[in-house]
Amino acid sequence: MSHQRISAHLGLALAAVMIAMPALAAAPLRYPVAQRDNIVNNYFGDKVPAPYQWMENLNAPGLKKWVGEENALTHAYLAKVPTRPWIEQRLTQLWNYAKESVPVQAGKYLFFSRNTGLQNQSPVYVQDGASGKPRELIDPNTLSPNGDIALLDWQPSEDGHYLAYGLSQGGSDWQTLHVMDVATGKTLSDDVQWVKFSGIAWTHDGKGFFYSRYPAPPQGEAISDRVVNQALYYHRLGTPQADDVLVYKRPDLPEWIVGGAVSHDGKYLFISLVNGTANRNELFVKEIGAGAAPRLVAPIKPLFTQNDAVYQPIGTIGDTVYLRTTLGAPRGRIVAFNIAHPAPADWRVVVPQTAAVIQSASLADGRVLVNKLKDVKSEVELYASDGKHLATLPLPTLGSVGGISSHVDSRQVYYAFTSFLYPTTIFNYDVSDGKTRMVFKPDVPFDPSHYETVQVFYHSKDGTRVPMFLTYRKGLQRNGMNPTLLYAYGGFNISITPSFSPTLPVWLELGGIYAVANIRGGGEYGEAWHKAGMLGNKQNVFDDFAWAAKWLVKNRYTEVRRLGIQGYSNGGLLVGASITENPRLFGAAYAGAGVMDMLRYQKFSGGALWAPEYGTSDVKKDFAWLIKYSPVENVRKGSCYPPTLITTADHDDRVVPSHSYKFAAALQHDQACANPILLRVETDTSHNYMPTDKRIRQSADILAFMANNLGVSAAPKSNPDAPGGK
Repeated sequence: MSHQRISAHLGLALAAVMIAMPALAAAPLRYPVAQRDNIVNNYFGDKVPAPYQWMENLNAPGLKKWVGEENALTHAYLAKVPTRPWIEQRLTQLWNYAKESVPVQAGKYLFFSRNTGLQNQSPVYVQDGASGKPRELIDPNTLSPNGDIALLDWQPSEDGHYLAYGLSQGGSDWQTLHVMDVATGKTLSDDVQWVKFSGIAWTHDGKGFFYSRYPAPPQGEAISDRVVNQALYYHRLGTPQADDVLVYKRPDLPEWIVGGAVSHDGKYLFISLVNGTANRNELFVKEIGAGAAPRLVAPIKPLFTQNDAVYQPIGTIGDTVYLRTTLGAPRGRIVAFNIAHPAPADWRVVVPQTAAVIQSASLADGRVLVNKLKDVKSEVELYASDGKHLATLPLPTLGSVGGISSHVDSRQVYYAFTSFLYPTTIFNYDVSDGKTRMVFKPDVPFDPSHYETVQVFYHSKDGTRVPMFLTYRKGLQRNGMNPTLLYAYGGFNISITPSFSPTLPVWLELGGIYAVANIRGGGEYGEAWHKAGMLGNKQNVFDDFAWAAKWLVKNRYTEVRRLGIQGYSNGGLLVGASITENPRLFGAAYAGAGVMDMLRYQKFSGGALWAPEYGTSDVKKDFAWLIKYSPVENVRKGSCYPPTLITTADHDDRVVPSHSYKFAAALQHDQACANPILLRVETDTSHNYMPTDKRIRQSADILAFMANNLGVSAAPKSNPDAPGGK
């Protein structure tokens, strides 16, 4: 329960280069013809045309041909961008450095993943203690010639004798679980299928684990079929999946997610029930015992069933449960209670709510380690179990801590630190003596000393104060001429904190500014900040983004024609809504895998899980706000939209590609000027788990498109920030 893997968001974030306006702004492009149907959907008496609804059938006749023609057009356009060869070459150079994950402690072993630089997938290693020699356990690159089999998750048993791991074909969210004997390196016969949105929770006898799965989808519909009726199972090693024991299911709540976590002593199974992606949950417990075999027939007891807050166990000491909760504390607090008396009236507050947001917490050697976020910057503090403050961990600079790995019986804590100009580095902290040491430092061919990151605050449309990070070359001239990329996310209580990506130095070396706006809808200031950007308040998200753009222009960092916006997934929705609401406010746009049809998203894959965040068109009041900003429904004939690149993947089973298909077709049909509207569809990959070679090529295409349309017409003649540069 104490290990949280870091998942740094990939940003596209200054050497002097020649500046001109778009080199390829010429005659309008001739777009592939997309069939338009006469379908009209009726929502509570409001008739909404849906000419591209046929694209929801990913096997529809003609769709594959249309996608191929779109890709050909996009690649032909990008092939003419003068900076693209340099961008891909520099990206490849910057990506080619060793990366490691935070190690996970299990028994006497440490488990971690490591990528030598350009490997498509990262192998998993094990070593005996902090000074042992790493030994490779799993190399997913050997499982397919093109790197399209991804290792989505892995978890060692409590004693480190076994490793359960999940493999995905084409980066799909669907994974199949396997088990390896760590000592021999041999894979056992276990094959656990149709696992999605699941953890792996081992019992302490090391003979099995709990996991969550869905019913198998219809043949050929694994990408788009709605996922419902997840259930929690126990799998005993060496037995077929058909014999797995059903532990918990809720057929009355088909769209809720069920998860299991075993306490550090193996005595308790905590069962969490979440309404899709909602930032609150119900919590149950099953006393499975810490003996030779788990007591699977033990009753399940409710702890918190009001679905009114976050209830996350961070560990147990005896019968005392330590809990991170937002009940009565929207920014979070840590409480403790006897498991037999869980009522809030019986809680003991260990770490009270403060101005900072508690992102995560864990137990280490009987102490409580808390990862906080204060004005979007990490702070990590150590407390005694009675709440006494013991220490604040030293951090290298302004940035983000993640992936904290600890154990209630161990003094050793491992964590990752990163920032815009600080590549992800792994540290070890000893909670007893307070000493910190660097475990792994990446060697990136980039000198960050020429650049700086500052945090500014601006006021949105309604006066709300919003933070924004800016990264650029030292000595930047605020003359309104700097090409700028503005990124945001704004949803699902996700905080966008400072992190490094190989794409960032490339943009900086092209003379650019990289801006990250921490708009409402995220978790940067707790649940109140989240609620201010969800459901009927979603317009605040788009306003915050627009006002960030206006602030950058007003303060002469850039001008409209040199200001590009970008976002991915929910951030892709943000970009889509922004250019349909304010097409003249931006010089270029990149929308990756966006949720573009807000009236029908809930009908496919895991879309219905997002209903607590967005609402759905099945509800009249929800439809009233969704129709106002849904990108597909708000493309208007006669509007001049900025140059826009839309990307998706043909096997994306989280945000199905039909969202991007429909939006691209609508924009191309209604575009009233020569600004290009391009669609790029990656093949044999999915939403998040793209092989390195494909990620580099896609990143190069995105940066080249943005550079070309924001006035960057030439690459640097030398790389002053690379080793040996001048």
